[in-house]
Amino acid sequence: MQNYNFKGKTALITGASRGIGRQIAIDFARSGCNLIISSRKQEALDALRKNLEQEGVEIHTFSANMGKMEDIKNLVEKIFQAVERVDILVNNAATNPVFLPLLQIDEKAWDKIMDVNIKGPFFLTTEIAKRMIEQKSGVIINIASTAALRSWPGLGVYGISKSALVQMTRQMAREWAEAGIRVNAVLPGLVETDFSKVLIENEFLRAEALKTVAMKRHGNVNEISGVVLFLASDAASYITGQTLIVDGGGLC
Repeated sequence: MQNYNFKGKTALITGASRGIGRQIAIDFARSGCNLIISSRKQEALDALRKNLEQEGVEIHTFSANMGKMEDIKNLVEKIFQAVERVDILVNNAATNPVFLPLLQIDEKAWDKIMDVNIKGPFFLTTEIAKRMIEQKSGVIINIASTAALRSWPGLGVYGISKSALVQMTRQMAREWAEAGIRVNAVLPGLVETDFSKVLIENEFLRAEALKTVAMKRHGNVNEISGVVLFLASDAASYITGQTLIVDGGGLC
């Protein structure tokens, strides 16, 4: 992975306890970045913090459910009691509790997906952006999905929520660019994580998912994290409002 230097910077990462979010936290820490890591389970955050102690960076852990507005409000309060500024925000937390066609989706499942995947990121980001506007700088990276750009059996509502996240990215980039804030989205394809286990471990589903992938393999978390660090770095200083697809050629 390209070596980046984020010394003196602070990154807030949601959904940081496992999968893509965990690797993003690890790579930022190895690049000298101070961390604020959040997920639903405090024990998992504590384990990650212990794992990263050797990196010599400041690490704050706050449990929060991105689908609950009260949790988001409390998270923001705790963050700015602990630190003076957030330089980088990575909205990674997401959920997909169902794998069903649209006609079988009930209101409870719809609301849970939308609350975690778009409502939560929107209101967390607007609160963090208020501080970024004051400091006249900031980077926001939203982890979406290639499901935002094409239909997938069983992933309809998830894809709808990620499409909304992509449009949120563009709108925020437009509105906050003059304040020195860059906003971009990363769209992973099939990546080996606990989140995608239902696809990876089922031979038929995995084969079907890889049929359209030019490289004929799934991705790994390092390949997503590396793109996130690039977008957060000065190497991407003229990039905003973009959706960067990382899918091994699945949409080419």
